[in-house]
Amino acid sequence: MIVFDGRGILLDVEGTTSSISFVYDVLFEHAKKNVASFLAARRDDPQVRTAALGLARTLGLPDDVLDSDAGLTRLALGAVDLMNRDIKETSLKALQGMIWRGGYESGEIVAHVFDDVPPALTQWADGGLDVRIYSSGSIEAQTLFFAHTAAGDLTPYLRGHYDTTTGPKREATSYAAIAADMGLEPRQILFVSDVGAELDAARAAGMATALAVRPGNREPGGLYEHEAVSSFAEIVT
Repeated sequence: MIVFDGRGILLDVEGTTSSISFVYDVLFEHAKKNVASFLAARRDDPQVRTAALGLARTLGLPDDVLDSDAGLTRLALGAVDLMNRDIKETSLKALQGMIWRGGYESGEIVAHVFDDVPPALTQWADGGLDVRIYSSGSIEAQTLFFAHTAAGDLTPYLRGHYDTTTGPKREATSYAAIAADMGLEPRQILFVSDVGAELDAARAAGMATALAVRPGNREPGGLYEHEAVSSFAEIVT
């Protein structure tokens, strides 16, 4: 059990609020199945084009890759390869969020959250805590996720979202930037994640930390020990 008397809670998603299997077996599979048709249908959309060109540069592909079917195929295959290797590339994450939007809006995708998450978010928000999300998934993907969970729309309990445009999740400067944006001292924020290196970085920035222990999670790794919780109910505020 963790007794936290601060003013903000920052949460990871995969392996913390939701199962790793949902992310890989549902979200990633949906994106891989639909990336080629999505790029073909939306290549002229400015938002899609910006993300696709960013991805193309990461993959070492030319800027005219969107202007031919062969180029689109190369780009889609490159995107699938990055997903298979779980590469946290910002432009890819932006594209994934756009692809997932259609799945959420059609009802094909319903986001999984652990049973303890909705009551904890409700309690924290009602108690005046500033609860936010920091994930490698894009802000759009995060917003869609929490708006379409099996427990309903959880976005009213969240005051903000951060992704890798703020900075890498394993660097202390990212957490310092988030604390500044929240208007809080880092020591007033509790960061909860299943990844030891992320928790190490948050602690280096001065945040309190908690290790999420969920079914199917990998070994957390990292340099330091962080107090573990298997349920958000174990965080007493």
